Amino acid sequence: MARVSYLYRRGAIYYARIDVPKDLVSVTGTTTWKESLRTKDETEAKRLLPAVVLRWQREFDDLRARRALMPGDRENAVWDHYSDTLARDDQERAMLPGEAEIDAATEQAVQRVHAERIDIHDPLAMMDVILDVQVVKEAASFNTNARKVKLAEMRKHLAKGETALIADEVDDYLRRNRLFVDHGTPDWISLARHMMRAEIEALQRTLERDQGDYTGQPADPLVKPATGPRRETAKPGESIMEIFEIFARENPRGVAKDRVDQCRRDIGTFIELVGASFPIAKISKAEVRDWKQLLVKYPVKATETKAFAGMNIQQIVKKNEEVGKPVIADRTVNRYLSSLSAFLSWAVNNGYLERNPIEGLMLKKEAKAPTLPFKTDQLQTLFKSPWFAGCQSADEWRNVAKPGNVLIRDHRFWVPLIMLFSGARPGEIGQLALSDVRQEHGHWIMHITTEGDETVEGKSVKTAGSMRVVPVHPELISLGFIDYHAKRLEEGGNALFPGAVRNERGQMLADVSRESGRYLTKIGLKNGRGLSLYSFRHGAADALRRAGYLDNQFGFILGHTEASMTGRYGIMPQGMLEQRVELVKAIAYPELDLSHLMPN
Repeated sequence: MARVSYLYRRGAIYYARIDVPKDLVSVTGTTTWKESLRTKDETEAKRLLPAVVLRWQREFDDLRARRALMPGDRENAVWDHYSDTLARDDQERAMLPGEAEIDAATEQAVQRVHAERIDIHDPLAMMDVILDVQVVKEAASFNTNARKVKLAEMRKHLAKGETALIADEVDDYLRRNRLFVDHGTPDWISLARHMMRAEIEALQRTLERDQGDYTGQPADPLVKPATGPRRETAKPGESIMEIFEIFARENPRGVAKDRVDQCRRDIGTFIELVGASFPIAKISKAEVRDWKQLLVKYPVKATETKAFAGMNIQQIVKKNEEVGKPVIADRTVNRYLSSLSAFLSWAVNNGYLERNPIEGLMLKKEAKAPTLPFKTDQLQTLFKSPWFAGCQSADEWRNVAKPGNVLIRDHRFWVPLIMLFSGARPGEIGQLALSDVRQEHGHWIMHITTEGDETVEGKSVKTAGSMRVVPVHPELISLGFIDYHAKRLEEGGNALFPGAVRNERGQMLADVSRESGRYLTKIGLKNGRGLSLYSFRHGAADALRRAGYLDNQFGFILGHTEASMTGRYGIMPQGMLEQRVELVKAIAYPELDLSHLMPN
């Protein structure tokens, strides 16, 4: 039997075991975590194991988040240290001897002289007696002088960049607040200097108090009441990601799995900031504001860049000051914020949170260049280029300078054409199963759906209303689409386009979408924004408008409609299908010549 990761047996009992990541060994104080699953049954142990491992992994994430200080951590540390120093001063003043205590010490000294028969003419003996009284009498003065000396030394150390006078205070604060910042690191040194400035201000207040002035306020702008969040730990079942998984299962808006996964990744960067164990009920504008300030500095494709490997969002932003990669656009920042906002709106409705803190924090929307349909001459240029008309090899289809005799006839060829003659989205086409293309009432159709007996792994649609039946356009049949389908049936498998794969983010045909934009630039069709893979889809919509149809008359063909049983199961009356066939036939490009792409 194959060994199950993280599972081992000691005696008769099964245990979960995980190696602590090397970067966290110094924090945890051990290289391995183990936990009894309290069962002798291997099947039961395997059932219990994933939850334990997931909890551990979230704890690792939380520990990493606590190694990087949030702005709120420094704010709270500064104000806490300032307040604590003044509180200690209050306690020390309360313990200072008053007139009654001084009189009592004097009386005790006199009694000692008599009791011990001390010679009042002996200066050494009397000095010892008088010193006891003097210590009590001058306690306030001694205290003041000690604080003056410490204030002067603290200023010298701050100017020199030394931290010895504050080191114990810093480490104690980090320990009490479960912040695991290594001694001597830039974060630790920064926090130490912040806390030194706080103590300098507090010592100045104590000297003012010696003069009876309790009205003083910090002059240092760094020393002020904290507005940033404190690190907190959620109770079981109340952390952000635990609640998010409930939201994802419910999927209240019925969005595609790709979008849910995107939302999970976006919110993951927020978790990197606040920690995996942060309680959802404690999310406020302060946390979201700090996150947004990092997002506007977040580099493009950060997770795919080796220089940022293993870093969280704060570390990535800091590192990018050296690397200098371009940062994400404002609209992308807003996508991150929208992902969190959708989740938190649901959380408010379900009683996990009082209000959605995203409100009012979105960036101003930038003017977005519309996606344009291709003009006929642009389509003619594209379809006569190596991508469609012939290239050197299947791997060199993007090399516009080297046309050849190799014809690309997989998803790279068919997806743009199917988009052009159906208006379907590239992801919808790329995930089609062989069984999704079939004959109904004598007509070939494409059933765009997440259902079916031979589903391709990870199939999804944008919304439930995007499931629909689209007749295969006659031009696609002439170009050999049905012949391609027959060939794929002979080859076997479930997928119509086995070469169409999802990227690590779960996006179908992301590579073709990216490369198509570059290709359009190379052949001189694209200059900036406007044309993209989606231009084929917009072209279909424009063709239907030219044929005299209104948007609300053909929206269902493009997947803009409410969910229906027909869309889910792909079964419709013959009359309804005939109407759709006529509608799809109206997607026409009279001056476009594709005869050179026809099979021999």
